[in-house]
Amino acid sequence: MGMFVISPTGRPDVPRPLLLTGYGGFGQIMSPRYRAQVLAWVRAGGVFAWAGLRGGGEEGERWHLAGSGEHKQNTFDDFSAAADHLLAAGWSEPSRVAVMGTSNGGLLVGAALTQQPGKYAAVVCRAPLLDMVRYERSGLGPSWVPEYGSAHDPGQLRTLLDYSPYHRVTPGTAYPAVLLAASDGDTRTDPLHARKMCAALQHATTGPAPVLLRLEHGVGHGARSVSRAIALEAECLAFLAHQVGLPAPRLL
Repeated sequence: MGMFVISPTGRPDVPRPLLLTGYGGFGQIMSPRYRAQVLAWVRAGGVFAWAGLRGGGEEGERWHLAGSGEHKQNTFDDFSAAADHLLAAGWSEPSRVAVMGTSNGGLLVGAALTQQPGKYAAVVCRAPLLDMVRYERSGLGPSWVPEYGSAHDPGQLRTLLDYSPYHRVTPGTAYPAVLLAASDGDTRTDPLHARKMCAALQHATTGPAPVLLRLEHGVGHGARSVSRAIALEAECLAFLAHQVGLPAPRLL
């Protein structure tokens, strides 16, 4: 598993607020590119890390297949291992680890949140898939059966239930701070996923951290005006920064 790590000094000098993200799906390849939100986080004093997880395409099709279908849990295990490595190397400390993911990456951080709720201080889950038992019933869900499997197959249903974040929400658990972001015009990942998850977490959590829903009107899965894109990134970064003790990043 490869990982890109960016920090103010380029080395683990002192434990800093860490923002870890990833995707790990559909054979998509992680590649370095300019991202204003990454620079904003690092300029504020934080560490940013992007992990290349099984399910992606960084190591070819076998790498993709090793994190899809019945093997999807490997993606989540890789993400957890990435966090463990960064902590062991001294980049951050447990109370200052934030995670963020979008779309399939939203599923990733939803699984991280529900499988190891005490591991992360803050989670931003954007345009996510979270109810993996019913994902086929909305949006482009039917087209993703080759990637995730189908609840209509008993064996695949067991796999989906094992990691489905919505079904793993456990009452009486102290969940970290969570911001779920969705758009009412999203025809790929229906906002019902974020809405249901928010309600389930608010009902279940025993901790003091907030569980919030950001619902954007009049936009879809990804494309939006520059002003709306900046507002989304700024609010997500500010939410995470507040929880891990980082000065609010400035995108402009």
